[in-house]
Amino acid sequence: MKSLLYLNKFFIKHKWRLLIGVFITVLAKVLTLKIPNFVGESLDIVEDYQLGKVTNISEVKGVLLNNILLIVGVALLGGFFTFLMRQTIIVMSRKIEFDLKNEIYQQYQRLSINFYKKNRTGDLMNRISEDVSKVRMYCGPAIMYSLNVLISFIVGFAEMYAISPKLTLYTMIPFPILSISIFILSKQINKRSTVVQQYLSKLTTFNQEFFSGINVVKSYAIESNIINSFDEISDASKEKNIDLYKVQALFFPLMILLIGISNIIVLYIGGKQYIAGEIQIGAIGAFIMYVNILTWPVAIVGWITSMVQQAEASQKRINEFLEQVPEIDNKVPVSTKINGGIAFKNVYLVYDDTNITALKNISFIINEGETLAILGNTGSGKSSIINLIARLYDATEGQVLIDGNDIKKCNLYDVRNQIGFVPQDPFLFSDTIENNIKFGKENATEEEIVDAAKNAVIHENIIGFKDGYKTILGERGVTLSGGQKQRTSIARAIIKNPEILIFDDCLSAVDTETEERILSNLERVSKNKTTIIISHRVSSAKNADKIIVLDEGNIIQQGVHNQLIAEKGYYKELYEQQLLEKEM
Repeated sequence: MKSLLYLNKFFIKHKWRLLIGVFITVLAKVLTLKIPNFVGESLDIVEDYQLGKVTNISEVKGVLLNNILLIVGVALLGGFFTFLMRQTIIVMSRKIEFDLKNEIYQQYQRLSINFYKKNRTGDLMNRISEDVSKVRMYCGPAIMYSLNVLISFIVGFAEMYAISPKLTLYTMIPFPILSISIFILSKQINKRSTVVQQYLSKLTTFNQEFFSGINVVKSYAIESNIINSFDEISDASKEKNIDLYKVQALFFPLMILLIGISNIIVLYIGGKQYIAGEIQIGAIGAFIMYVNILTWPVAIVGWITSMVQQAEASQKRINEFLEQVPEIDNKVPVSTKINGGIAFKNVYLVYDDTNITALKNISFIINEGETLAILGNTGSGKSSIINLIARLYDATEGQVLIDGNDIKKCNLYDVRNQIGFVPQDPFLFSDTIENNIKFGKENATEEEIVDAAKNAVIHENIIGFKDGYKTILGERGVTLSGGQKQRTSIARAIIKNPEILIFDDCLSAVDTETEERILSNLERVSKNKTTIIISHRVSSAKNADKIIVLDEGNIIQQGVHNQLIAEKGYYKELYEQQLLEKEM
């Protein structure tokens, strides 16, 4: 249970609810376990009357009536305390579940992009859902029923020992066998539970990828292949679950067998003691009741053990994730003023997941308020420069400077808050168009939203929809075309009004006429802002203050438009090619 020690801080946080729950549990079980005594007393008084030891029938009736009222009262009071017990301990487990999910979610946000490249979304979703649910079962039901079992045994055997020490010791004969069985089976449950959770993650990941790529699946008509692949994973998961439940299935019959043996011992040994005159008939009746009252606590020992072992396996998976140290962390708690000056000094970047050197000895300077255009073939390192400016990665060698300061010595959140980023493949949420634009500025007014949409040349499209800005987009913005998604993303960046604007080939899906309108608006909007434009089109780059051309991570050309079209190289070839295409 080492992994579950992580949860102790949550128990400390909710200690009063837990302590009250424990106290109420003790009270409830103590009251409930008094009932066999009242039954035993009733049997004894009846036996004494039959044997002539008590001759007053009114006395017998009085004792019986008194015990009946006590049994009913104790049962009602015990039920009420049991209700309170669930209200304290089970509610506590829900609060711990809430705290743990929040902690995991915060860790999701802290971790770097590199982590998400190495881990599957389905597995991460499973850890915050299924694994946390397993842990909650330990924090609530497992603890509650463990307390019930423990208190039932302590109080029950104490009451039994007070009636007959000899009979109690005989009754306990099966329990060492029970303990050994639980130890052996629990180890198997822990091992198999871990495998079951791993396969559940595989299923979640497979489904998540299938739903995300449904267009590709249908376009290639490979539904049957996907179904076959799902069947294979599903069948493997089923077999692992069967292996787990085979072990779990041994518990309950084993418990019932041992309880049955205890009942036989009570009847045999207790009968001999009764014949010998050592105990009364009420003692045997009370013992039978105690043994059967303890049947449920003993029977659920297997269930509790299973819950604890599954929680241990799940918490171990959660801990592996929570122990991950973010590669990119904010080491500057004080606020940093960001004006927009950017400089790269001999920067190298190697992606450790692929070992690809994306940037090689890159150096350039963008003064505050200037526009930089970056051109190059696919895989030349354009987006890698953006990743370093937004500090999604840290340079392997060299320095990235913001306003003359090393970016690592700037407040991470201040840097990112002053960046308006429009990726080539924009991500839109399953929400209204209005809220997707407001993602850049949460408290934006309707006028600001419309103004941003007009600057991104998407306003006319939006008002053409039935619900206008209130139109709900499908997952990842599937309702919109590629160009519309890009322009909505541009509106989101504009409305943020940051010091640094980054456009990563975000006009690739729009026509030339619309591109010119957007560029004209962006030139006005981005005035006095540091702007970086990544593009495959010279038309997007020609008005920039500086232009750099990348090839395989190296800067092969650098200058301004008029300078670059006058010299041989990639830029001039691209310019002439696109000029010819436009004329044609």
